[in-house]
Formats: sequence, C-alpha cells, structure tokens
Amino acid sequence: MPQTINVGLIGFGTVGAGVARALLEKRRLLEQRAGARLVLRRVCDQDFRRSRGFKLPSGVSVSDPAKILSDPDIQIVVELIGGIEPAKGFIRSALRAGKHVVTANKALLAEAGQELFREATRRNVDLYFEASVGGGIPIIKILREGLIANDFDAVIGIVNGTSNYVLTQMKEKGLSFHEALHEARRHGYAERNASLDIDGHDAAHKLAILTLLAFGIPVRQDQIHREGISKISQADIQYADEMGYVIKPLAIAKQDGDELEVRVHPTLLAKTHLLANVNGVYNAIYVHGDMVGAELFYGRGAGQNPAASAVLADIADVAQNVVNGSGTRIPLERHQSRRIRRLRRSGDIESRYYLRFTVTDKPGVLAKIAGVLGRHHISIATVHQKERRGYVPVVMMSHEAKEAHMRAALQDIDRAGFVKHPAIAIRTEAPRSL
Repeated sequence: MPQTINVGLIGFGTVGAGVARALLEKRRLLEQRAGARLVLRRVCDQDFRRSRGFKLPSGVSVSDPAKILSDPDIQIVVELIGGIEPAKGFIRSALRAGKHVVTANKALLAEAGQELFREATRRNVDLYFEASVGGGIPIIKILREGLIANDFDAVIGIVNGTSNYVLTQMKEKGLSFHEALHEARRHGYAERNASLDIDGHDAAHKLAILTLLAFGIPVRQDQIHREGISKISQADIQYADEMGYVIKPLAIAKQDGDELEVRVHPTLLAKTHLLANVNGVYNAIYVHGDMVGAELFYGRGAGQNPAASAVLADIADVAQNVVNGSGTRIPLERHQSRRIRRLRRSGDIESRYYLRFTVTDKPGVLAKIAGVLGRHHISIATVHQKERRGYVPVVMMSHEAKEAHMRAALQDIDRAGFVKHPAIAIRTEAPRSL
C-alpha cells in the first residue's frame, strides 16, 4: 500500500478551496503520480458558512490552527492565508515542529524568505513555494532545478495578471484606465482595493523571490524601483501603437557589468518582442542563462485552478521526498552570483524613454523642451506632435539616458509655464536576444 501523507490546510479561501477540492476529487490520480496517498486531514478557517461548491468530510474543518500545527500525524502544512502575520508565525511553528510547509505567500517570502529558509534547513524539512510567482507556471522549479547549471543575466516578466489585464483592455477595447480597472473587478481579476496590483507591490514581491533564486541576491522592497500603471492613459496606448510598441507591466532583474538592476514599471516593448503578445491575465517570464540562452515560460498567472495546481505540485514533491527519505534535496539558500557585486542605484539605470508632454501651442516650446533635455545630457531620437487647439500633446522618444538625468530634466520642464500637466515618462526594453 502507498504510504499515507496527511495534509493540514490553513486558509480556505479561493486558492485553499481549489487545493482542498483537488485533494478530495483527484485523490486517485494524485496517488498514482505522487507515489503516496495524500489525505486532507484538517482545514482551518474562520468562516465555513460561505459555499465553496463542495463539502468537506466530517471532522476535517477546524477554527484553531493549533489543531494542525500540533497534530503529530500531519506531515505537510499548507499556508494560504497570505500577509505577514499570523502567517509567518504559523510557518515558523510548523517548521519547528518538524513539518514540511507549502505556501503561496509572496509578500512574506519577499520580506522574510531567507529567515524561513534557514529555519527549514536547520530543521531538515522542506519549504516549497511554487504558487508564489506565476500562478500555474512552474518558474520556481525551473529556476531551482531545471536550470540549475546556468548563470543568469536576465529575468524579465509579466508577473501580475491584473495589471496586464487592465493594459490589455485599454489597448484592445479603447477603455480608459478606470474603465479597464472596473472591468477587471467585474470579472474577479482585481480586488476592490487593487493598489497592491496596480501600484506594482505584488510584482515587486515576486521579483524579490525571482532575484533571490536566479542571482542569489536578497533584495528589500525599498531597493526595487517601483512604478504602477495608473498614470497610463488611452493617449499613451495609442501613441505607442502608432510607433510600433505596446505597453506592458514588467518586473526586471538583469545584470549590467558587475551590477544588478531590479525594477518594476510599465514598459514600452516593440510589437515583435515575445512579451508584447502576452495579454489578459496571462503571465510570462523570460530568462536568459549562459547555457540555455533565452527561454520564455507562459501561462495563466491568476485564478483558483492555476494557483491550486502549483500548490498541489509542491505537495506532491514534498510527499515524494517523505516517502523516499530524501528531504531538502535542493538547498533553499542560494549562493550569490560571483559576477555581481552590488545592486545598481536607480539613478544610474539607463534606458530609452517615451516622453509625453501637454504644452501650450506656441512657437518655441519644442525648442525649450529640447534645450532642457540637452542640458541634462538627454538627446532626442524622434518627435511627434498632434495638432490641436490650446494645449497640444508632444510625444518624444529619447536615446539612452540615465534615470537621474531624466528625473532632473522632467522636474525642470514640469515647472515651466508652458506645461499643463506633469510629463509622462515610460521606459523601453530591448528584446535581449529573444
């Protein structure tokens, strides 16, 4: 008979319900593929009154997490409540009790991942977290195991489905930002308070995890340059399209010399760029390694089933480790890349910029803008001006410029009397051998 592995689930929300349902309804398939009998022994939540579309077996539901954390028969604890506390305390207690842990908690791992990894190593137990990045895309396993022999110089991805959906709706349906966000909420792709997604916090948490795995470098959230998508207008979508670009929400970690850039922001991509065709709630992560070259991993980044699929893959991996006595097969703690010495300061990052100014329609305005940019060492590649009465939009593409120089130039221009609104600046990203 296959060995029985008991699972305790903390958190019975959208993803937790998907995990519980699959453990109950797919038990034979999982047993055949995992080589163990996976039993959902306990599910902890504060609200079991809301319907999840199926019923838990009698005696499985509990309201006290201690009934999972202190149960000696439970080998795997799955944490799906999110946030920092009490999730961190639950995971630490599980690890100290010698239990293996599976989590999808990107915010916690971005803040305290190394601490929890060290605790798992000390206790000789597994801590798996595939569902923390990319939904159903197995990018964590790919970086930890599949590409283990590679030195990476770039990990660039669309890792927030909500932001990608909003920008896709703006492009395909001509919606304003607020109209597109309303659509995302209506379809369940965005929370009522969508600031974690729209302002780039969620993507920054995921980027910190990817950076640690790919480069072995822990990155604090205040070290990641972060911009959201709320300032992107329908005008920017249209002007970018006319110039052969699309706007995508990117999380970027890439090596430049002996420095590593880490940033999250909306980005102009040429329409030929592979990431340019990733639309809706889909995610995609591009990696470049010295042995495999360029690879792109694509799939659903949001929703109950993709996330639950990733959690179940982790449960199966841990179960196989338990059955075969091969726990902690792949070390959690990563050695820092010897080629990278420091994080690049955001002001030193260089890129080409899309610039949009709303200015008075008077002679000499373009010359004044060009003069300010020139004084800050920024040269102009192209200029587009739409004829309108009163205030007119002026769109420019710059050559490569330093972030610090661009910020200073735009501050000077925004203070000028001929500007109606603050300038919009969006970086571009080259294909990098895609």
